[in-house]
Amino acid sequence: MKKIMLLGSGELGKEFVIACQRLGQYVVACDKYADAPAMQVADEYRVFNMLDGDALTAAVNEVKPDIIVPEIEAIRTEKLYDFETQGIRIVPSARAVNYTMNRKAIRELAHTELGLQTAGYRYAKTYEELKDAASVIGFPCIVKPLMSSSGHGQSKVDSADELEAAWECACEGSRGDIIEVIIEEFIPFDYEITLLTVTQDNGQTLTCAPIGHVQKGGDYQESFQPRAMKPEHLATAQEMAKKVTAALTGSGIWGVEFFVSEQRGVIFSELSPRPHDTGMVTLAGTQNLSEFELHARAVLSLPIPEIELYRQGTSAVILSPVETANPQYEGLEAVCASSKTDLRIFGKPHAHVGRRMGVVVCWDELEASQDALRDKCKALANMVNVK
Repeated sequence: MKKIMLLGSGELGKEFVIACQRLGQYVVACDKYADAPAMQVADEYRVFNMLDGDALTAAVNEVKPDIIVPEIEAIRTEKLYDFETQGIRIVPSARAVNYTMNRKAIRELAHTELGLQTAGYRYAKTYEELKDAASVIGFPCIVKPLMSSSGHGQSKVDSADELEAAWECACEGSRGDIIEVIIEEFIPFDYEITLLTVTQDNGQTLTCAPIGHVQKGGDYQESFQPRAMKPEHLATAQEMAKKVTAALTGSGIWGVEFFVSEQRGVIFSELSPRPHDTGMVTLAGTQNLSEFELHARAVLSLPIPEIELYRQGTSAVILSPVETANPQYEGLEAVCASSKTDLRIFGKPHAHVGRRMGVVVCWDELEASQDALRDKCKALANMVNVK
């Protein structure tokens, strides 16, 4: 049995804890607030600010984990190098976590060092620098904090008049203590995908069937697997995913995001060194192992010989329209009455307007209409009312 310390205890962490416990492991879930979703199923939990390096070190010294698994960005990530030198395994690696928690580092690695195709970009540490960068990139453009998640702080800017609001949004949505933004060329892509990629200690890297997704304000609203794409585009995405994960080193699952354009081909966007929110569609049994089971096996150095696609699936999020400290849910009966359907209520103790509180997943045979399945899933998610 290994003792795993999970840094971040959201809905993705909750499913990861369950996957680890099914493999006989002991998990200590950590977050900045009590009763977070993963804490509800973990063997132990700790509440502290993970951006506080001293607090993080004290918690690690107390727990004495064999493995540390970061689940969120808001961590004093440079401390992970210290823990790694002490013999604690960092997932996927301290290098990977530090690079991917910062959009600047990962973009420079992907574009400059590895030569992957990306959108044009510039950086800005002040509003004046933002204006200069936007004049070079042109409009429309995308403004994002260097450190954030789930679309927080991200804006599409159509003209110079919108830059000040975008700067304020990026600063407010930034995680950590880095006040710097990235300004990206807006690419009129045809669709975007997440390519879940699993790296293993034995050197074998596997990819799941591509997952299509729809975002609003940078935050995922629905996902579906498999996303149909040209074989040559899929092969390019797989090659790029393997190249960037190999450069970052370590074992685990990665959510590698791409834009796909018929004119420009496959364009690298971002990646996360952990289960991806769009990958919740794998809870529909689309493949032999969910993304959380894949991550758990890779973390524990257990072999994953293959990933098989069994059926198609869709997911649609349940969002809160209210602010409440005691969320209640209506409409669960309607969802449960639908065939080939399941749902997950995450168990977040507080609801905020627009906060993701659950997900509905649906599945069908590969030959069935994916559009009809997506419509069904979204309709069912809309039936769940958060009060």
